[in-house]
Amino acid sequence: MSAAPIIDVRGVRRSFRVRQGLFAAPRHVAAIDGVSFSVGAGEVLGIVGESGCGKSTLARVILGLLPPSAGEVLVDGQRVADMDRRARARLIQPVFQDPFSSLNPRRRVRDVVSMPLDAQGDVPAAEARRRVDEMLARVGLDPSMGERYPAELSGGQRQRVAIARALVLRPRIVVCDEPTSALDVSVQAQILNLLAELRDALGLTYLFISHNLAVVEHVATEVAVMYLGRIVERRETSALFGAPAHPYTKALLASVLTPEPGLGIPDTGLGDAMPDPSNVPPGCSFHPRCPVATARCRVDIPATARVAGGQSDCHLL
Repeated sequence: MSAAPIIDVRGVRRSFRVRQGLFAAPRHVAAIDGVSFSVGAGEVLGIVGESGCGKSTLARVILGLLPPSAGEVLVDGQRVADMDRRARARLIQPVFQDPFSSLNPRRRVRDVVSMPLDAQGDVPAAEARRRVDEMLARVGLDPSMGERYPAELSGGQRQRVAIARALVLRPRIVVCDEPTSALDVSVQAQILNLLAELRDALGLTYLFISHNLAVVEHVATEVAVMYLGRIVERRETSALFGAPAHPYTKALLASVLTPEPGLGIPDTGLGDAMPDPSNVPPGCSFHPRCPVATARCRVDIPATARVAGGQSDCHLL
């Protein structure tokens, strides 16, 4: 990456204090454990992994909604922790998972989209109305729909409203946290195509979080695979999907359902038990579920190894 990254995450950790019972001492659970990466302007970094791996927590730290327990996040060369919330909002905005709960049902669509402008406190009413109409049209909605309430819209239309709200301040970065998972498959494709068009037209950078590997393969330029709070593999999209390096990445790709009849449900070899972030095993955190783990994997944390199109953390590379 020749130019300075627009998102730079440096050794970020985020832990939560969890009570174990009335008399037991509380424990600290690491949702993010030493994550570092950078994203160049105009790129799309897809972040994938099982539920509970830390994807959404990482998104909230980057957005400045949660402070990191250690490390730092820089956005456009500025530390997120030092930025005024209004300045941060002009630079980076979120699109959340559920358009049915992320929009205030008591406010008209026009007011919902205008909220970031209102929060800035320095945008005249006429200018705000013009920008709201412009953004509604850009996301494929007639400006007259601004007079409706969210309950009068379909799921796809609501997500378009959420995208318009995120873009009305003209940010450079959009954090998309499962933006299509609550939508029908046909509507998902429309929203993904819209996001791609907006990226090209507005020069946006996306951090795209999803558990849907097919969606990530379609939209991302690079993919980071998370497991128990760590990134275990990060590579260019074509390289990762063409020849995954880490055993966990291979298992994730093997879990994708296929429409071919007779193949049934794929067996990933990971077992039925989910990883426990409150009880991370020593060594490589993936070794209890890894089909090729060695004695070394049970003791030593793997170093990052260079692989084609990126990097991966595994002793066997």
